Amino acid sequence: MIILHIRLFRRFVGSKGALALPVTFLILLVSTLSLITVTYYFSVENISTQSEALKVSTAQQDFLSLDNVILSTLRQPGSSSTIILSDSGGSTNIQPTNNILTINVTDNSSVDETIFNSSVGQVTYDLPCSGSLDTGLYLEGDSQTITNQSSSSPSQLYLTDEPQGPEIQLQYRPTVTYANAGIKNGQAVNDIRIYVVNLNSSDPISLQGKLPLQISCASTQLTTETYNIPYQLGNFEITSQLNGYSGSVFIPISNSSEGSIIHLEIVISNISIERWIR
Repeated sequence: MIILHIRLFRRFVGSKGALALPVTFLILLVSTLSLITVTYYFSVENISTQSEALKVSTAQQDFLSLDNVILSTLRQPGSSSTIILSDSGGSTNIQPTNNILTINVTDNSSVDETIFNSSVGQVTYDLPCSGSLDTGLYLEGDSQTITNQSSSSPSQLYLTDEPQGPEIQLQYRPTVTYANAGIKNGQAVNDIRIYVVNLNSSDPISLQGKLPLQISCASTQLTTETYNIPYQLGNFEITSQLNGYSGSVFIPISNSSEGSIIHLEIVISNISIERWIR
């Protein structure tokens, strides 16, 4: 009987089934390890993507809040507010001398004048992520460099892809208001006012991490130009060149038989952004 068992065992060991069993286990082991590795890789990648998306969302919300604080201080000298920007993995850059704004007015006849030509500043945030973003997306405002719509925001807050990487940019475009002010000495009077937000009074800052800021209206400046137009005028064109882009608005001018008078005012709100020491 013992001899019979020994012969049967030797036959099993020498059979193909005996070899197939460990090979099958080896294949299963390799397949399982491969599946675990791939699953781990995609899990880590997914977590990383979600983390980057959260940082971008936090930075966007911070800049929306910053924009609201800046707008709340416009044309109110002495007013101030504070805000704390979160650490979203990138760096905040306050650039008071960047971003040239040029404003030109013309009636396409005798008037053609540059009435403003200066840097107005900009605030940016270098995003840490390298993934796909909706670059060109405006969180506030739009691509127009000047507006005369009462419902439009002076803010231009948007995502852009710069050579050094994606970033959030916040800048301010001029806004225009217009009113017919009646008749004076036989001429129709037109009041045009241009509002400019200037960040020149800010401190140059480039820092990573959490950043407490104080925003205040340092001063408001008013400059006035008067144009006496002895002829019939259709539109008065105001052109804004900002950060390399150009746009225009056309103001319909009221005329009388004696022509028109255009009172043009520029109201500049000088906004200061400084590091807040609590």
